[in-house]
Amino acid sequence: MWSASYDILIVGAGIAGSALAHALSAAATARGRPLKICLLERSLAEPDRIVGELLQPGGIMALKKLGLESCVEGIDAIPTYGYCVMLDGKPVHIPYPEGYEGRAFHHGRFIQALRAKAKEAACVEVIEATVSELIECPLSGRILGVRATRKEEGAVEKEAFFADLTVVADGCFSNFRNQVMGKAALTPETKGHFVGLILEDATLPIPKHGTVSLVEGHGPVLLYQIGTHDTRILVDVKNPVPSDLKGHILTNIIPHLPASLHLPAQKAVEKDRLRRMPNSFLPPSEQGKRTKEGVILLGDSWNMRHPLTGGGMTVAFNDVVLLRDMLLDVKDLADWTQISHLLHKWHWARKPLASTVNILSVALYDLFSAQDPYLEVLRTGCFKYFELGGNCVREPVSLLAGIEQAPFMLFRHFFTVALYALWILFTSPRQVGVANGKPVYARPRPDEYPFLAVKSLRVFWTAVVVFMPLLWQELRY
Repeated sequence: MWSASYDILIVGAGIAGSALAHALSAAATARGRPLKICLLERSLAEPDRIVGELLQPGGIMALKKLGLESCVEGIDAIPTYGYCVMLDGKPVHIPYPEGYEGRAFHHGRFIQALRAKAKEAACVEVIEATVSELIECPLSGRILGVRATRKEEGAVEKEAFFADLTVVADGCFSNFRNQVMGKAALTPETKGHFVGLILEDATLPIPKHGTVSLVEGHGPVLLYQIGTHDTRILVDVKNPVPSDLKGHILTNIIPHLPASLHLPAQKAVEKDRLRRMPNSFLPPSEQGKRTKEGVILLGDSWNMRHPLTGGGMTVAFNDVVLLRDMLLDVKDLADWTQISHLLHKWHWARKPLASTVNILSVALYDLFSAQDPYLEVLRTGCFKYFELGGNCVREPVSLLAGIEQAPFMLFRHFFTVALYALWILFTSPRQVGVANGKPVYARPRPDEYPFLAVKSLRVFWTAVVVFMPLLWQELRY
């Protein structure tokens, strides 16, 4: 059995793994302390996924700190300048603050650009191999490295790869999460699936903006341009998944999209294979004291949020920025006391951004996929809150974009939305009937106020039930 030794071993050459390999190498070399790094990946072929295709402005800022901003160039990436939210056919424009932009692209092209930077980095060895197990010391239980089989013709024997520190970044379907986390492991909560297709030459309501279409009775539909001729559409499908997905999309979803998207969407459904990804939420449990020594988790293997807000890569790159700087200050990577202290600092240093993105992604999804009358009131209030413009748009979108890192700013806006929704409930005209084939609207009458007051209490309690458990999860772990 062959074996090799490194300073740091990284399992998974995806978003986080590739970025960390390059960032550590570049920074360590610049400090005159080069690190020997091994990056293991099951397949170095271009991946084909339906998520991880929108990088928020905060992610672009982190890329620049890592020296990886060139990875969004030369891959037909499309600048994005904000969002357009559609409710009942009515749009509201939610632009990013002036001077900020995100990028949307084919996931595989971006990954290959990141891997190319990792391969170019000094003292980084990128190996195509399938990791089958973590090597554990029989006496101390410490993780010493991994066993893997190279992807070479005729290669069947497992090789041992040893390192002072092993970083597992093998994604949302991690094979090693429970082993690393032990009793601190949490179970991902799946909130449904995104079904993905690519539309050809589609015209979005506002070009170069992500479009969120809120379909009554169903989850949100997310669209953004990922290439000169390609637009990604992600349809939220709740559990249990319909047996006839194509029929469900054609009948229940496409008719409620903007008219310019009907024909491209119909063609895509009829021509393409439907692919789906679980929408999972996994709070970050602190690593170090209660987890396996010698190994840490990074990226979706450790922390996931709903993909609706496109914040996953932004969190991952920010995590790499922080981890890179902290690891370089460690004198001995094999000293778990130092690493454990570092992980505690890292856990709380990442909280302002990670917790903001995590909470916002799930809370916004709950509002946008409203399935009961109280959530519908909150959804309407949220839409009308955005219509107010000014700080009612600028600050929330700065949180979503990863520009602002402030969980309590999110708290303030979320409950301001809840209170504004109650104001709308009492003052806004709502449909009371139909006359001559047209809907008739009227404001609530004074005799309806007692009923609305009771409903208001239920609506506000619903807002508390949506937001506070998410905040508690982020604070307690």
